[in-house]
Amino acid sequence: MSSGFHTDLVAVLPRLRIQALALTRNSAAADDLVQDAAMNALAAQDSFTPGTNFNAWMHRILRNRFITGLRQRRETTDIEDAPQAALAVRASHEDRLSLLELQSALGELPAIQRETLFMVVLQGLSYEEVSELTGCAVGTAKSRAFRARRCLETRLLGEEARNVGAGPSPASRAGVGTPYEGV
Repeated sequence: MSSGFHTDLVAVLPRLRIQALALTRNSAAADDLVQDAAMNALAAQDSFTPGTNFNAWMHRILRNRFITGLRQRRETTDIEDAPQAALAVRASHEDRLSLLELQSALGELPAIQRETLFMVVLQGLSYEEVSELTGCAVGTAKSRAFRARRCLETRLLGEEARNVGAGPSPASRAGVGTPYEGV
């Protein structure tokens, strides 16, 4: 079991780092969190049941380790570190501005929505897997990802995003005009 366990652990590390970045928003803190989770998993490898979902087990350890760290510190981390380090590319001025705007918009999302969005979009996890990892219903995972996407869309595209595909309002579909119609 030990050899397969270690192979599985090494294989899941990149995904754990993505989740850790989503949680901490700090590259150094994410690395520390992944290391702590790996150490916890190694210490508890006898409690892992072979044949069960190893990825879910590891993601749960990482998430619990993060929550424990928050309870111990009760301080916030700086978002300035993570996206710049993770997206370190030479880009045109407009691309850099777009990345900064995206970074800012991601920073405004509630942590649970940001984490869910990262798991679905960056890690390619299904809503069922996200549900299992975060301990919520599948519908809740879908809702969190939808709200995060909608918030980013509104923030990045502005008023234009709200109007595209909105269709007629419920009042106009019912044949009811607004009090200011025609003014």
